[in-house]
Amino acid sequence: MARYKHPVWQELEEKALTVGGHNGIDYIMDYRLVECLHKGLPLDMDVYDAAEWNCIVKLSEQSILGGSVPVQIPDFTRGR
Repeated sequence: MARYKHPVWQELEEKALTVGGHNGIDYIMDYRLVECLHKGLPLDMDVYDAAEWNCIVKLSEQSILGGSVPVQIPDFTRGR
């Protein structure tokens, strides 16, 4: 695994594991967001990723209320 470890993870792993949730990935994602904003780089996540990630709670609720039926995630890109 060490051979394929991403350079960002290599750099931040120790701190991420001590302060970040979800085995450090929360810290890594926050760090990358701030780094990209600070350096004027494109973000790792776009508005479509954010929409998909944030709809999960509501869709999970709908699934549970329907007896745990599958609920389709909307295509926020409209086919793009």
